[in-house]
Amino acid sequence: MNIRSMIPVLALAAALGGCATWDGMSAREKSAVIGAGVGGVAGAVITDGSVLGTVGGAAIGGVVGDQVGKQKR
Repeated sequence: MNIRSMIPVLALAAALGGCATWDGMSAREKSAVIGAGVGGVAGAVITDGSVLGTVGGAAIGGVVGDQVGKQKR
């Protein structure tokens, strides 16, 4: 198995690993975690497994998720 094909799986595992304290998180924090996970996977898929694409997607997704969560009450 190619290491590049494992990048989306590892990004998802890291995102879910951050959910270990899910019950203690605010809606904004939960949205940021979900956004980072989705963004990381999307970035990896779009850039064909590029590390920079995965990290960039996670960063952008986290910011977007944070802003969406800020509007939830």
